[in-house]
Amino acid sequence: MCGIAGILQASPSIDAVACLQSMLQATSHRGPDHRGIWSSSDRRVTFGHNRLAILDLTSDGHQPMHSECGRYVITYNGEVYNYLELKKELIDLGHRFRGNSDTEVILASIVEWGLTASVKRFNGMFAFALWDGKKELLYLVRDRIGVKPLYYGLSHGSFLFGSELKALRAFPGFSHQINANALGSYFRYNYIPVPCTIYDDIYKLPPAHILEISPQQLQTPTLDPYWSMSDVVSQPKEVLMEKEALLSLDSLLKDAIGKCMISDVPLGSFLSGGIDSSLVTSLMQAQSQKPIRTFSIGFAEKSYDEGSQAAAVARYLKTEHTELLLAPEEAMAVIPELANIYDEPFADSSQIPTYLVSRLARQSVTVCLSGDGGDEAFGGYNRHFFGKSLWGKTRFMPEALRNLATKGIFAISPSAWDKILSPIQRYTRSPGDHLHKFARAMGANTVPDFYESLITHQNPASVLRLPPRDYPIAKNSTQDSSRDISELMMYLDTIGYLHDDVLTKVDRASMRTSLEARVPLLDHRVIEFAWRLPISYRVRGAQGKWLLRQLLYRYVPQQLVDRPKTGFAVPIGAWLKGPLRPWTEGLLDEKRMKEQGYLNPAPIQKKWKEHLSGQYNWQQALWGVLMFQSWLEANAT
Repeated sequence: MCGIAGILQASPSIDAVACLQSMLQATSHRGPDHRGIWSSSDRRVTFGHNRLAILDLTSDGHQPMHSECGRYVITYNGEVYNYLELKKELIDLGHRFRGNSDTEVILASIVEWGLTASVKRFNGMFAFALWDGKKELLYLVRDRIGVKPLYYGLSHGSFLFGSELKALRAFPGFSHQINANALGSYFRYNYIPVPCTIYDDIYKLPPAHILEISPQQLQTPTLDPYWSMSDVVSQPKEVLMEKEALLSLDSLLKDAIGKCMISDVPLGSFLSGGIDSSLVTSLMQAQSQKPIRTFSIGFAEKSYDEGSQAAAVARYLKTEHTELLLAPEEAMAVIPELANIYDEPFADSSQIPTYLVSRLARQSVTVCLSGDGGDEAFGGYNRHFFGKSLWGKTRFMPEALRNLATKGIFAISPSAWDKILSPIQRYTRSPGDHLHKFARAMGANTVPDFYESLITHQNPASVLRLPPRDYPIAKNSTQDSSRDISELMMYLDTIGYLHDDVLTKVDRASMRTSLEARVPLLDHRVIEFAWRLPISYRVRGAQGKWLLRQLLYRYVPQQLVDRPKTGFAVPIGAWLKGPLRPWTEGLLDEKRMKEQGYLNPAPIQKKWKEHLSGQYNWQQALWGVLMFQSWLEANAT
């Protein structure tokens, strides 16, 4: 795992090496073990690399690295998990290797089979830049799901790329012009969807794409996909008996997790006690000769605490477990750093415990496996089953009746609904908030609109002074909205929320501590297998991840893990009203917002007053505003 950066120029008009030193320094946390810079003889292309050594800890693994034939140069971030199999095949074809890194295998594969054919053979998480000296072309490549980040764009006539936005921002004269449309999307989703970034003319490389650009045509790069999630979703279903599907999944996950356990440095596992992390940990322990190391976060607030469940699973599996009981003061001490960690506005509050558990793990290991990805592939979010039920039960109702029901629900505040629905609080946190969310969704007339209403945190027009044109994720989908609603929402979550929220959160949090996080449930073979299964093998009744659960029960008693999904949440709502109140009110100051010129203070102040009164829990909407304000203060200029 590493940090990469580079500069491509039509002619060497700047000191690219000096510029790249600044870009690499900005992302030194991604690779503290070695820094390397290479520049072509004509100085038009310059690559940089910050190395976190995981495989082949010697200088043979340093980058940027040349192919044996000298034609190619690479700077690479990530892991290709099947590199040993590819290496054996390449040796049989006559290739020689001086070291044991997967970087050498990537280069030899490209020499042997070409770039696109090689990338299709790679199983892993990666983002890399490749210079073809023969054709004088630069290629940027990102893995299928978007586990590893890659940003690019033009600045003062130079084409820049880097693992994080802060690398590009370190380039002299970088423009900090905010992209108004991206800002609108941010307030809708609490993250900025690919390909946009918070800055004009700077982009995220989409997952499963290869960008090609030449020094003579810096304004017109080409983008081509090498794999398609849409194609995966559209593949025919397999007719499998449940026992056969279970055996196949067991074998596949053992292989995926076993590949993720290949490391020349200590590794462990994030363990929350939920289905996904417990399954990953179980299959790790089943393949380990000694107790694996596991790490979790606990909260004093019992309704948010998953530490006891994680500890119970760890005891059963006999792992070497470490838990941090998180005090509010420790979590809140991280908040001022979030704007620097995430580079652009990002408002998933689980970013706080994700960073803290990464910091905890890094004290003992350099690599950690994570259970992320199971929800999207196997139907683990409430909307995948409750959403489908709500849609089905309300379609027969005339629109006027649906609107009347919505008004009736909104007539009672979420806090009042919480009291009315107190008997079900053990199954879901804040039922009043969920009821209001589903009431908003009831008014939708199409499945894409229904999905958008479920994932929207607030209407951008309600908080921004100049309403932007944002781009709803569901309406850009090429998938037929008549397909199974659960499957459509799982697909939309995979092409949006997964890489732009979940994986962004994990990458930035872990790499800030120089920890490599691996996500075996996002092995593309696992995803393709999941989508070949009938929907009933994933979502069954009011429960998701059915097949994953059946597999987990083979390794861990059902009573230890069978509980309602809570997510990696923190009590932000209570903290805003309590110890975070001075910080919050400073950022939400009316005069301050007016002077900045982006936000409309009136509706924001209204939400804040309602939140303080307890009438509404506006924690997600307010957190979005606060993270933007905090980012603006740290990064706008």
